[in-house]
Amino acid sequence: TGHPVIHMDVVSAELTKYAANSFLAMKISFMNEMSKLCEKVGANIDAIRTGIGSDPRIGRSFLFAGTGYGGSCFPKDVKAILRTAREFEVDLKLIENTEMVNETQKRVLYDKMIAHYGSEDLSGKTFAIWGLSFKPETDDMREAPAIVLIEALLAAGAKVRAYDPVAMENAKLIFGDRILYSRNEYDAVEGADALAVVTEWRDFRTPDFEMLAERLKEKLVFDGRNLYDRERLHSLGFKYYAIGKNPF
Repeated sequence: TGHPVIHMDVVSAELTKYAANSFLAMKISFMNEMSKLCEKVGANIDAIRTGIGSDPRIGRSFLFAGTGYGGSCFPKDVKAILRTAREFEVDLKLIENTEMVNETQKRVLYDKMIAHYGSEDLSGKTFAIWGLSFKPETDDMREAPAIVLIEALLAAGAKVRAYDPVAMENAKLIFGDRILYSRNEYDAVEGADALAVVTEWRDFRTPDFEMLAERLKEKLVFDGRNLYDRERLHSLGFKYYAIGKNPF
């Protein structure tokens, strides 16, 4: 089947698992670093992904720029391999930077919001958040980028209206009554100043943009997963911020 059973010693087996997830995490952080350069020089991170992904030495998987990785595996295994390295006095700078880049990337949408409004005081603003889990098709919120974004918004005085297809109950364990929980994605944007897309749920990929325009106070979208076409949103009158692309 192309998936052989490989026999090795216990230490090598454990390190193989850590190394695999750390390498995949590194690919994600690399693309998030590249997205910053793309925004400065006017390149498109989607084109970069297509280009380098066509090289079989690199492959197409885990090359999507976004709001950073979360969940139970990548963060845990990156921390585990770094802890092991410290115990044996080995300096793993590349993996250390992978983790550092990821923690910084979780604030990327918040940083774009601050840049848009020109102030770190967001009192009186209400933000709709689409997606709370660290990835679609799960209710897992461990190390989810949405947590970092929402905590930053609340600290800045903003209000949050959130929706996730399955992670709402877990979100309540984290945020309690500090945010509003919406019945669906369109209820979340009702009267909000802007929309932030954090998790790439299928339900969010093809929204009714006319309904969004009617319900948002301002046609303003912060897309943390590059789900939408810039030119289309621009033609509909939206101000659109994505990852690794010039804003409209």
